[in-house]
Amino acid sequence: MSDLFDGVLPFVHTARALSFRQAADELGVSPTAISKAVKRLEERLGVQLLHRTTRRVALSDEGTLFLARCEDAIAHLRAGRESVAAAQKAPRGELRVAASFVLGTLLTRALPRFLIRYPELQLELRFSDRHSRLVDEHIDVALRVGELADSSLIARRLATTRWVTVASPEYLAREGTPGALADLAHHRCLCFRSPRGKAHPWAFEGAARFEVDGPLVLDQGELLVTAALGGAGVTQVFDFMAREHLASGRLVEVLEHEATDGPPIHALALPGRRRSAKVRAFLDFVPRLWS
Repeated sequence: MSDLFDGVLPFVHTARALSFRQAADELGVSPTAISKAVKRLEERLGVQLLHRTTRRVALSDEGTLFLARCEDAIAHLRAGRESVAAAQKAPRGELRVAASFVLGTLLTRALPRFLIRYPELQLELRFSDRHSRLVDEHIDVALRVGELADSSLIARRLATTRWVTVASPEYLAREGTPGALADLAHHRCLCFRSPRGKAHPWAFEGAARFEVDGPLVLDQGELLVTAALGGAGVTQVFDFMAREHLASGRLVEVLEHEATDGPPIHALALPGRRRSAKVRAFLDFVPRLWS
């Protein structure tokens, strides 16, 4: 396979021009080098492609047939090159995105706008609370919540988060509104269990870890919001998860004076893939989810 194309370009240029000298000028080599390259090609193929005299060069029947095949191959190669170049300009093809479960609702609600804008894209979303291996799993972009470890991946900071402690108006009317952290001991706290199997402590200003206990533990943050909306108790989530419900009044923020910042959200991509049009388009779109 290594010598598959050896001599092909010298032959094609010579066959088109019917001149070793003109082919040599076009390829920037000597006529002797062109002649030798074509001769080696003929020997490998076992046929004579060109009839040579001291005054002219002509194609043999086999040469005419082989030239037509070479022209077809060159046309396919040119089309392939043009397709690759076009793919760098217009987003198209399959785009694989991995994201934490907690980003699921935010992403799936907004992505129809993205797909309408780029109709030649096919988007595959993979949700998991473990860190995806971009190379091994053929992931184009990963969205991660939390501080990043040092790596060779290209990171773009998308948003900062804030922890909010929320409950429904019905629950607060029934059980009262906590005014201090100590009051949480008397409330039904809805807790999140991390992928490591441990209940996640709540975060407040000046309190590195605030342990809570309650009647309901869930391993998906969106379900904590659902339970709080139903009046099951007080829970703590990222601000973007409760933003819509706080605006509508279906949830109420409590202990707001104790609220603290949460972890950042980043988009990660492999250095080579971030230059593709589809990855660039997604990285330009996704920060708008938090604006």
